[in-house]
Amino acid sequence: MTKAPCRTIPLEYRCKQPLQVAHLVQENADALKASLKADLGRCPVEATLPELGPIVSKKPQVEDWRSGRDTTIFKAPKGTVVNISPWNFPWVLTILPLIGAIAAEHAPASAALMAELVPKYLDPDAYAVCLGAAKETTHILDLKWDHTFYTGSESVGRIVAQAAAKQLTPVTLELGGQSPVFVDGDSTNIERIFGGKQQNAGQVCVAPNHVFVQEQHQSALVEAFRKAYDLFWPNGPLDSSSEMARVVNNGHYNRNKKLLSQTSGKVAFGGQAGPGLRIEPAITTGVKMNDPLMDTEIFGPILPIIPVADVDAAISHIQLMPTLLVIYVFTENEETKNKCRDHRTQSGQLVAVYEMPFGGQGQSGYGSYLGKYSFDTFTHQRGYINVPADAGWVNDCRLHVGLT
Repeated sequence: MTKAPCRTIPLEYRCKQPLQVAHLVQENADALKASLKADLGRCPVEATLPELGPIVSKKPQVEDWRSGRDTTIFKAPKGTVVNISPWNFPWVLTILPLIGAIAAEHAPASAALMAELVPKYLDPDAYAVCLGAAKETTHILDLKWDHTFYTGSESVGRIVAQAAAKQLTPVTLELGGQSPVFVDGDSTNIERIFGGKQQNAGQVCVAPNHVFVQEQHQSALVEAFRKAYDLFWPNGPLDSSSEMARVVNNGHYNRNKKLLSQTSGKVAFGGQAGPGLRIEPAITTGVKMNDPLMDTEIFGPILPIIPVADVDAAISHIQLMPTLLVIYVFTENEETKNKCRDHRTQSGQLVAVYEMPFGGQGQSGYGSYLGKYSFDTFTHQRGYINVPADAGWVNDCRLHVGLT
């Protein structure tokens, strides 16, 4: 959206702007945490570790990312980019892909603060924040962009892809999905699963959606979850001291309560709805694949446990599902790891860390980002060769067909 396109090309400019993003976060950390508290009820730790920390944890190596130019490949920016960001992680999912624009319907405090701070820290002729919801996003999608980056639901992702196709615009879609967990009987890392589910009240695209466990280990798994539950919230998750995040709005709050009332499984513990849009994380047992809880991505504080005979039965269920964003495998058994990794399952990720490209496949999206992979997403590899003036076309032809 720059008024002077060439000003964003120099390396010095491109090195400075990401550092300005870091200054934005560091110098306004308290305000950013307050916006996340107002929008989602996040406590300081949950605002810092998954949201603000990744933005400043690693200095962008722009010069290294741009290196490797030779006579055949020239890395050129694609041009003007629009980044349509979600409400559940408004800061990290806007800044890590790099800022273009934001359509924020349910995070008004974060969106308003972002609109205020971005022009102060980044070049206002090159970066803009657009506030709005469906109407504003529809208008944005009608415009011509050089790349569209969208994070959100599969249903809206289809709309974004269709709009981009009309303009022949390349797209990166970071969608969600029913990311499953398989827990072997020998696994002891149960706290990780429960921690991932309770974060942001389960409103995370990579949150565990359901757990497959061998039937004989279901009771032990429930007891392990109960211990983790008591460890996280000694006074209960609805206690005023718990600082558990809330469900984003009344619609999602009522949707989660309805799911708990419709399931054919048994709520082992949790699930009580409290004031302020908060719901206790619920562990449900004996859930079957045709249960209402399994109709679509839960995106809330409910974790169904599905008993299976073994890992092969779990894989059979996974193979029948749309392509997943993440598959979590908790096991010490190498054969089990290999079965889940080597061609028997499909997903965007088996694990996600900053140094790796993060992205989905099929219904969970396409394209990837994080670190250098964000740079690659917005870069066009432009072919270039400097042909000497005295080079004849006959020599060129002999070279191309391998003659000497």
